Amino acid sequence: MKLDDRISTRIDRELKQSAVKVFERLGITEGEAIRMFYAQVNLHQGMPFGVKIPNRETIEAMKEGESSETLQSFRRFSDLRKKAGV
Repeated sequence: MKLDDRISTRIDRELKQSAVKVFERLGITEGEAIRMFYAQVNLHQGMPFGVKIPNRETIEAMKEGESSETLQSFRRFSDLRKKAGV
């Protein structure tokens, strides 16, 4: 594969540093990670992950999760399963 094109972009420093740590753990470079992302976009003919605007129900659930006072807690997983009917 001939690598003859370039991209250039600005990115938040902390986001980049955090991502680079993940790449290092995976044993890949930033360039390899970007090429992998582009390959996945090409393979999927779109974003390789869902990109959606959350609906009202999802937004309400996210807000509910931000406040631990409103969340139920369970001592045992079996109690949670019983409550969920599973």
